[in-house]
Amino acid sequence: MITVVITTYREPKALDICLNSAIKGQIHNNQIIVVIDGFYDLNKEVLDKYKDKINILNLPENKGMVKAMNLGHYNAKFDLVFHVQDDNVFPNKWDEKLLEHYKKGSVLTPNQIEPNPSMFPQFNIKNLGTDLDNFDLSLFWKHDELISRNEFDECGSTFPFLISKSDYLKIGGFDESYPGPWVVDWEFFMKCQMNGLKMIRTYNCHFYHFVSLGTKSPEQLEEANQKESLCHKFALYKWGSYIKHNPNNNIKYI
Repeated sequence: MITVVITTYREPKALDICLNSAIKGQIHNNQIIVVIDGFYDLNKEVLDKYKDKINILNLPENKGMVKAMNLGHYNAKFDLVFHVQDDNVFPNKWDEKLLEHYKKGSVLTPNQIEPNPSMFPQFNIKNLGTDLDNFDLSLFWKHDELISRNEFDECGSTFPFLISKSDYLKIGGFDESYPGPWVVDWEFFMKCQMNGLKMIRTYNCHFYHFVSLGTKSPEQLEEANQKESLCHKFALYKWGSYIKHNPNNNIKYI
């Protein structure tokens, strides 16, 4: 069985869809940990709805996605831990399909469906909905079934991902020293590669990704760009080189 770690912030509608699909779509009795990164009251109605089928890790103050992911991982009771964000939707039989292609010594990434063109050429681009109030789970499941195939390759290195608890801890998880959530994921996947883990992507199931849900003002976008720049500079300070991304195979390198 699998421990699922879902980090959430201020998107209760997205969390509702995420949890509904995870619970409806699972074959096994997996552990589902929802890490509330502040704003518990905002998410309370959704959490109460699924309280008998999830574990809740409540962070009273916002600590950031990186800290939330690490804490969620530490609380996993199963060896295989699946890290998901709240703007993802689970396909039908997701756990069975992930277990089918997971091999020891690997990090397994299911492919994604996104509504808009992506920097990742492996993604399937299909607008199955961006309106959280009217998202059709059955339509997504039908599309996933239509495009899924029993194939995999070594071009993982994106969210969501399945990893063993011990492998995650051996490489130190996500570095909480970064000044924001940017670049730190590139470093994490790079460390996985450096430690000999195979970065596998499976096409036997797809997760839907709503992408950026919160509408940002020009001022907020500028602030985010500045923080992302700081994260790149921190990586340069730490590694002596900027961390780079190969768009063809998603390899991260310095």
